[in-house]
Amino acid sequence: MTLNRFFITYFLCFIFNFSIEAQEKNGKEPLKEVLKVLELRYQIAFTYADENIENLFIQIPDSSLKLKEVLSYLQQNTNLVFQKLDDRFVTISKSRNKTFSICGFLIDRESKKGIPGASIKVDEKFAISNDDGYFELHDLTKENTLTIRSLGFEELMLRGSDFEADPCKKILLRPSVAELKEVIIENFITQGISKKLDGSFQINTAQLGILPGLIEQDVLQTIQALPGIQSINERVSDINVRGGTNDQNLLLWDGIRMYQSGHFFGLISAFNPHLTEKVSLIKNGTSASLNEGVSSTIDIHSNDKIADSLNIGIGINLINADLFMKIPLSKKISIELSARRSIADIVQTPTYDQYFDRAFRDTEVTSSVDTDNGLIDTNEEFNFHDFSFKLLHHISDRDKLRINFINIENRIEFEENAEVDNMLEFRTSSLKQKNLASGISYSRTWNESFKTNVLLYLSTYDLSAVNFDILNDQKLIQENEVLDTGIKLNAAFTLSDNLSVSGGYQFFEVGVGNTEDINNPRFRRFIKDVVRTHAVYSEWDLSSNSRRSNLKLGVRANYFKKFETFRLEPRLNFSYLISDRFSLEVLGEMKTQTSTQVIDLQNDFLGIEKRRWRLANEEDVPLVTSQQLSAGFQYEFNDLLISFDAYLKEVEGITTASQGFQNQFQFVRTAGGYTAKGIDFLINKKFQRLNAWLSYSYAKNAFTFNDLVPPEFPNNLDITHSVDLAGSYQIGQFQISTGLKWHAGAPFTPPVEGSEITDNKINYDSPNAQRLEDYLRWDISTRYQMMIKNGVRVEFGASIWNVLDRENTVNQYYTIDSENQIEIVKQNSLGLTPNISMRLNF
Repeated sequence: MTLNRFFITYFLCFIFNFSIEAQEKNGKEPLKEVLKVLELRYQIAFTYADENIENLFIQIPDSSLKLKEVLSYLQQNTNLVFQKLDDRFVTISKSRNKTFSICGFLIDRESKKGIPGASIKVDEKFAISNDDGYFELHDLTKENTLTIRSLGFEELMLRGSDFEADPCKKILLRPSVAELKEVIIENFITQGISKKLDGSFQINTAQLGILPGLIEQDVLQTIQALPGIQSINERVSDINVRGGTNDQNLLLWDGIRMYQSGHFFGLISAFNPHLTEKVSLIKNGTSASLNEGVSSTIDIHSNDKIADSLNIGIGINLINADLFMKIPLSKKISIELSARRSIADIVQTPTYDQYFDRAFRDTEVTSSVDTDNGLIDTNEEFNFHDFSFKLLHHISDRDKLRINFINIENRIEFEENAEVDNMLEFRTSSLKQKNLASGISYSRTWNESFKTNVLLYLSTYDLSAVNFDILNDQKLIQENEVLDTGIKLNAAFTLSDNLSVSGGYQFFEVGVGNTEDINNPRFRRFIKDVVRTHAVYSEWDLSSNSRRSNLKLGVRANYFKKFETFRLEPRLNFSYLISDRFSLEVLGEMKTQTSTQVIDLQNDFLGIEKRRWRLANEEDVPLVTSQQLSAGFQYEFNDLLISFDAYLKEVEGITTASQGFQNQFQFVRTAGGYTAKGIDFLINKKFQRLNAWLSYSYAKNAFTFNDLVPPEFPNNLDITHSVDLAGSYQIGQFQISTGLKWHAGAPFTPPVEGSEITDNKINYDSPNAQRLEDYLRWDISTRYQMMIKNGVRVEFGASIWNVLDRENTVNQYYTIDSENQIEIVKQNSLGLTPNISMRLNF
């Protein structure tokens, strides 16, 4: 027995000594000896309990490190807490919660593929899965809770203790049934864009992949990447959907109609993408719950989830700076704030100069210098800003309250001086554009089958200009004001798994006023129209048992009290999944629009913003009506997508004043219509890291004005051919995208060659008989994001718009100069425009 004890003791001592020798051979020393070295090196004293540091070994820190860095190194490698009491003493104690690192692979439960771009959040720590679905998180405890979110998948919550047995595990996410039921195609063109069962496109800004030339997720620029949508003059405030003018797009922000969409007078989207949760684009087959917008509906939704932790984002680029905050006030209440402002009054960058030149070229801001008469334009001051606020309150599990507010504003002032009667006179001309909107919505889920919602809203738009003519002692004031108030009531019933029905009542009152005031000679004109609309609608959504076919039928009844006019608008939406790879869709709609934009004079509002809102009066401005039918198919297999749509659209009730004619019809006032027909085609192929797509659109778009000669001619927006070729590549957190955009030139009307001027007027040829040179632009953009300490995420971006610096003419018209000669005026697109950005998210 004594001999056995001897051998056991000897064996334990041998193992213990062997362990010490192995540690020393690996360059590690007992922690107690390391502390003695550090005490001498930094003239400090460690206080600790001996049992807390027993059997711990560590490498001696480099002598070049500062004391703070040494303490951090010791803490990370021992799981002990080192706390500096003063300049002399440092205490050592055991960590209450042992921390560890984890990793994992997020896997689609059905396809077994990795899920990229998912967010994994633990308190203030944050990670994003890569192309393979892989992620890492550090300094966790068993008590931590991980929240995993990804578009199209159910949210999953795990505990830190779930990783004890396997610190790098495969995590299966279940596809969201609600999302998949509505979505036909995910990642249409790029990540974050989906095509839904009803034919609409949904853009999720948080998941949105990189697109050529875009440094940030500009929602109104993003939708122009979709087939059949473009802006001929490169302005987000002038988006043309299947040949329609911008005022034929219904723009909604959380259900509220907006009358201004751009900053920099149309060059930049006015909606902060970092508080925008999703954007829906509907080209046809619109829900019966929506009115106006005979060409399309752009429905912008801000975040609708209660914030569970403080989230702050700060960003800056070469044009503007922005800030957003999500602030939880309790488990049931949170608020969201966002603000953005131009930085030109602090620093004027080359990017700002390019945008300024594009926005104000050929306007009174840049052409008010007349040295012969001593007129000088000086001291231009331009800025834009926007601010939004949202309160989210879950009154109960069934009741939700939302309060929204948004303010968008552009402003420019410029000073002119001239010598009049031997005295130097100064005058300041200005232009202000502002859209303010507010709404309150309340929704209740009565049971699993019945839901109701009510929205009350107010939207105001103000465009005002003060224009001084010093030499003629003249002051011109122009104003365009819109006041839009309304109420929307909606109820939705789920009758069975295959059938649901919704319906409701809506009331709108829209007033539009236009003012022109001249002091010399004295003249003042004020016109105001008000239209009140009552509407009821119903919509039935029927799907087959196999979920392969879906039919949505809707009807909307509008009553316009002012005109005592009743309009019935049917809506059709049918889709059929022939196989898992091939689907068909048929869409149709009839719509009515009461408000349009007109261009009364080419020098409206200093020539900067030439469009003013007008209401139908059934005299010189009729109601705009449309009917549209389209059919198409989608084929998707092995990361290859082919999409095809053919459409026919007829619009009646447009006026010559709303089309911006700059030819023989510029001052003619009559009503007519246009017919647009064409096809939209897309092929998109995804590889492991590479994503490439090619889209092509063919369209024929023609005016019909019976009172004009000739009565039929090409539409001002008739772009016959349009091609987009682009691709993106991602490795880790680095993304790059580049693409070419080409389309045929827009039509214009030249003077008759050899007889350009007759009776001191331009003698025009046939309307829109010639076309501008083809448009071609090459863009590139990159983005990189990384995680830094304490859950802070930083993102860098860089882009170049129009890499080739090509002079693309987007408009051309003619004037007569002071010598009675024809003068050609060409409006060119943006030249080479670089931009860089940086964002911090806390």
